[in-house]
Amino acid sequence: MTRPSIPLAIEDISAFSRALAHQLRAAESAPSHLSLMNMLARAGGFRNFQHLRADRLAEDRLTDAAPAPVPDPAPVDHRRIERTLTHFDENGRLVRWPSRRAMQVLCLWALWARLPAGQTWTERQVNERLNAWHLFGDAALLRRDLFETGLVTRQRDGSDYRRIEQAPPPEPRALIRLLAQRG
Repeated sequence: MTRPSIPLAIEDISAFSRALAHQLRAAESAPSHLSLMNMLARAGGFRNFQHLRADRLAEDRLTDAAPAPVPDPAPVDHRRIERTLTHFDENGRLVRWPSRRAMQVLCLWALWARLPAGQTWTERQVNERLNAWHLFGDAALLRRDLFETGLVTRQRDGSDYRRIEQAPPPEPRALIRLLAQRG
């Protein structure tokens, strides 16, 4: 039987490290495994490791009744999202095209999210939509990049654009959510 993992969330790493350092200085010798777990638990605001363990197991039992959120397969780079948001105005319009490809792709996902699902447009209609969502006047660049990135499909002659339905990765999903709050 495997042991359940016991997560320890730390709200303030500075206070945590101070409390842990204080306990380590007070120890007469190198702490044992159990002593170190107790120190970590106390630095995290619990009486000891048993208190931490009991708290987490109770939390697991309480949340078992509700479906657990599916964890994202990859961590979100919040700093990249924050930097990408600077390319959008307060109304969620793209002000400038980023120079870094990773940010460009995030911006493309944000535009993709605004395209209604299940509809087909002409090139002119796509351009009209993109022009409403950006301020630097290059709908053709955005339209081509949406196609090349695999977010929209089109006929060989450039007609009949259609959004490709797919689940956005974690970072674009976070950016889309933040932009939706802007307007």
